Amino acid sequence: MSVRSRRSVRAVSSVRSVRKVLVGVTAVAFSTAALTVPAVAAAPAAGGHHDATRRAVEAAVADGVPGVTATAQDGRKVWSTTAGVGDLRTGGPRSAADRYRVGSITKTFVATVLLQLEAEGRLSLDDTVEKWLPGVVHGHGHDGRRITVRRLLNHTSGIFDYTADEDFARTYFLKDGFDRHRYDTKRPADLVAIAMSHRPDFAPGASWNYSNTNYVLAGMVIESVTGRSYATEIRDRVIAPLGLTATSVPGTRVTVPRPSSRAYSKLARATTGPTYDVTRLNPSLASSAGEMISDSADLNRFYRALLGGRLLPPKQLKEMRTTVKAQGIPDAGYGLGLIDRELECGVHVWGHDGGIHGSTSSAVTTADGRRSLAFNFNGDWSGDGDAVIEAEFCRD
Repeated sequence: MSVRSRRSVRAVSSVRSVRKVLVGVTAVAFSTAALTVPAVAAAPAAGGHHDATRRAVEAAVADGVPGVTATAQDGRKVWSTTAGVGDLRTGGPRSAADRYRVGSITKTFVATVLLQLEAEGRLSLDDTVEKWLPGVVHGHGHDGRRITVRRLLNHTSGIFDYTADEDFARTYFLKDGFDRHRYDTKRPADLVAIAMSHRPDFAPGASWNYSNTNYVLAGMVIESVTGRSYATEIRDRVIAPLGLTATSVPGTRVTVPRPSSRAYSKLARATTGPTYDVTRLNPSLASSAGEMISDSADLNRFYRALLGGRLLPPKQLKEMRTTVKAQGIPDAGYGLGLIDRELECGVHVWGHDGGIHGSTSSAVTTADGRRSLAFNFNGDWSGDGDAVIEAEFCRD
């Protein structure tokens, strides 16, 4: 999804919200030794200086989001809150332990693996895509010989975003198409082929545009370098070492593990009209651009470890945090699978947003990895996630 300004209206059509994200970003805002975070009981939802965050979460529900789950951490102190419902049919509540589809937050995991491979000397960010994927980026002006791995990760490649293809949108994001195709399996090569049927957005390095195709290709590069799937590399290099027990790369699995809530969408170009349960779908349509599942506690642990320097050597973390201007987004820059955002109070947070059918998520942390926040809306057509972030980090 193309990045949106935090000052822009969040109540966009669900087809725009989902199609352009898969994922997407809204300008948020983050040695593989085993790491654990001490278990800390969540504070009561009405607790102290998190009142502004709780009010922002409740405002999202008042704005039409079915339900919200959020968890913040400051040092060893953990606080969680929920609002609304996790199931519109039964009225059952959301849980602080809910697992959910995280969409484009997947991109930070993918970038982390590629930077680990660079640290091991197995590839260079300045390698061309053609070196690792011969003949794949070709057609209608696309040329993998002119695009580096770095340009994939910071969205300066110019490669067309396959989710912007109108046929793809009608097939997977509007009701009639979704009903027929929600369980389709799409191979990464299928998604890249859609992008190659269009002209590039610009010459490599000439501008910036968020493209999910970049990260489908990044996942393919991981497989070419290692001989193993990107999913296996993420599991072995990030999920297992950090003990992210609620985090998974589902592949073609259509369900979300429990505990979890239902996910809802309008499946239309408008934000009004019927609401549909879109919980079950084949996430291969997002691939390494946005298929992962996690929960708020795991996302906080991941981003705190990443920004705290526990997943990447200093050189690679510096590369990840080297940003380019994300066109049209005030006070934000895009690094390598990571967004730097300056909030209205002057605080910088690092992380990523993600959206996929019926699920809109954000995970951000301060530059030192000490303070973090992750949350999820189980609807994709309304709610102001930016307000939740501002409330949590601008409370002091």
